[in-house]
Amino acid sequence: MHTLKRLVFLISILLLLFSGWFYYYVSIPIQLPKVPYEFSIKSGSSLTNVGKQLAELDILPNTWSFVLLSRVMGYDSSLKAGNYKLSKNISPVQLLDIITIGDVNINQVKIRFIEGWTFRQFRKELNNHVSIQHDTLRLSDQDILKLIGANETAAEGLFFPDTYYFSEGTSDITILKRAYNIMHNKLTVAWAKANKNLPFDTPYKALILASIIEKETGKNTDRNKISGVLINRLRSNMLLQTDPTVIYGIGEKFDGNLSKKDLQKDHQYNTYIRPGLPPTPIAMPGLSSIKAALNPEKTKALYFVSKGNGESHFSNTLKEHNRAVAKYQRKKK
Repeated sequence: MHTLKRLVFLISILLLLFSGWFYYYVSIPIQLPKVPYEFSIKSGSSLTNVGKQLAELDILPNTWSFVLLSRVMGYDSSLKAGNYKLSKNISPVQLLDIITIGDVNINQVKIRFIEGWTFRQFRKELNNHVSIQHDTLRLSDQDILKLIGANETAAEGLFFPDTYYFSEGTSDITILKRAYNIMHNKLTVAWAKANKNLPFDTPYKALILASIIEKETGKNTDRNKISGVLINRLRSNMLLQTDPTVIYGIGEKFDGNLSKKDLQKDHQYNTYIRPGLPPTPIAMPGLSSIKAALNPEKTKALYFVSKGNGESHFSNTLKEHNRAVAKYQRKKK
């Protein structure tokens, strides 16, 4: 009994000391190395990496206290990338508010890459941005991959679609490296949490499927079921028969109308003719599509067709599917 009382007393003292330290830590202003003080947080940085960076810059006394504060306040997954400018000494709580809200330096520049874009569209957006230093204009896709240290031979799908913040005059190589590394990291993490009973054995194949899901999904709530249908077809050795892969194979010659002749023309991206997945991704998938590819919804459906309003209609049999196609294709005409 006495031992229990001592333990309770000791815990109470420790909690009191912690509360006092916590109040002191969150309310006392940080002494910045200089005022104003500028620093950057890279896109994709983890909470621990941000804390370590701020400690190395002498903005914070250590990493762990910032990480603890962020988690206690529920901000551990809300930090915003960007260039920041602190004009006065502020408390850790105020600092956390700033980098959570994204109160960045007004000289900040950004570029946005959209889910479902091809690498051709990615490069066009990069090349047209007036605030970027263009060092890759004359380089081929393969040259870019070598330059950023990528081992892959095809650039499609390897760069994560997101909004990237950077200083004016930043090289496009820096942005390419950042987008490549973020995609690699997100794919690696998602692969580690994947459903183990999948009909493919590499993260790259998952990326290929994710790119198809990205292009096939009109409504976000359908994403995992579309993945389930495609997974079912792969498991059953059925042709995927997805229009976006055929359109990708046609490339810039595609005029907006997919004909019967297009579906019958043999090429490596024609999943109406070639079995399995195409050789590369067909676009940049977002994180939702990557997760859907690796954790598909359990379904008996083998077919789906667009309703024309962004939603998809799913069918278990070819007969049901043909009726759905007739119904929704008539609506389009």
